[in-house]
Amino acid sequence: MSRAKHYNKKKSNIPSIILMCFFTALLIYSGTKIVIWYMNNQNNKKISEEIAEFVTVDETKEDDEEKYVVDFEKLKEKNSDIVAWLKVKGTNIETTVVKSTNNDYYLTHNFNKEYNSAGWIFADYKNKVDGTDKNIVIYGHNMRDDSMFGSLKNILNSDWYDNEENTNITLYTENEKCIYKVFSIYKIESEDYYITTEFENDKKFEQFVNTIKKRSIKEFDIDVSESDNILTLSTCANNNKYRVVLHAKKI
Repeated sequence: MSRAKHYNKKKSNIPSIILMCFFTALLIYSGTKIVIWYMNNQNNKKISEEIAEFVTVDETKEDDEEKYVVDFEKLKEKNSDIVAWLKVKGTNIETTVVKSTNNDYYLTHNFNKEYNSAGWIFADYKNKVDGTDKNIVIYGHNMRDDSMFGSLKNILNSDWYDNEENTNITLYTENEKCIYKVFSIYKIESEDYYITTEFENDKKFEQFVNTIKKRSIKEFDIDVSESDNILTLSTCANNNKYRVVLHAKKI
């Protein structure tokens, strides 16, 4: 074989080598991402199991306001940012709610304040969560394994919203044991309106309630007045373009 032919053969192999290197790197990158995702989920699962030890259930009580006992004192020793405990029937949501000084920290940190891409369930930093908020807004990632707010999408299924029990949302704080009744559920493109936490006056709040009620995929026979307080749960959907949203009234 002449030197020219040998050179041309080596040259023709270069694109194949580059392509092979690219796919090898891509495979390693994807594999690493999967391993990290799995480890993050396993870590949060372990934390959730530890948290469950501080929540006891009295099966003799039928009323959800009295059924659960949450040891906030012990939980605060683990994380002083805890503000509530949330349960949504018909989903996997049964966990603590934390609050930071911004809405970014718990997008990437778990209950133990460790970096974790799954984050944790958290209340809007503008909320006080002391019983005075007109609209408590709680966020969580839409995880593929249905952890965090991954199962919140269940609310858009008729099997969920046609079950009356599911529409009672339990939210415990240190000072209150509250039940919220669902009055609106929907999916909408990402926006800031529905996460409004404070209102200039009763008229503004009334307009807000009327708007979010009209968005609902199901009409709930629940009246909401200007004197009421509401709860909003939100998670992302469809690659962050949309939000799955639930609104409920404190009863």
